[in-house]
Amino acid sequence: MQPRGGPGSSDILIDELFKTTTRLRTFVDGRLSAHGMSVSRLRALRTLATSPEPMRMRDLSDVLRIAARTVTGMVDALEREGLVERLPHPTDRRAYLLTLTDLGRARHAEAEEVDREALAAATSGLSEQDRARLRELLAVLRTSMRAVPAGAECEGDR
Repeated sequence: MQPRGGPGSSDILIDELFKTTTRLRTFVDGRLSAHGMSVSRLRALRTLATSPEPMRMRDLSDVLRIAARTVTGMVDALEREGLVERLPHPTDRRAYLLTLTDLGRARHAEAEEVDREALAAATSGLSEQDRARLRELLAVLRTSMRAVPAGAECEGDR
C-alpha cells in the first residue's frame, strides 16, 4: 500500500495533474462552503440555470456525469432549501422537470461570483502566456486520449 500522498500512477506528470485538480477542487469547495455551496451543487445549479428549459433528473445526471441516485439526493437537498422546484412532466407521469426558483437563481449568481474569485486567486500566479500554453498542453492530452482504441473510452470523453 502506498503512503498517503505517494505515487498514484506510473507517471509523475499524471500524479501532478491529479494532485493539482484535487487541490483546486478542495480550494474552491472551501470558498463555496462558507456560502452553503460546493462545487457539485454549483455545477447542478449552473446546469439548470443555463438550460433553455426545465430538465429531467435523468438529463441532469447525464450532463453532470454522476449517478442518478446521487442527483436525486442532491436535488432533494436543493429542493428542501428552496433552490430547486420539481414540476410535473407534461407527458410522462413518472418524471419531473427541474427548474431553479428565484432564490435558487440568486444563490446561483452568488456562488458563481465566489467561484470566479476563487479560481482567479488560484490561477493568479499564471501570466496570460502561461494560461495560453497550459490550455494548449491540456488540449494535446485530450487529443491523445481520443486516439484510445474503441472500448477503452475514458470518463469525460462522452
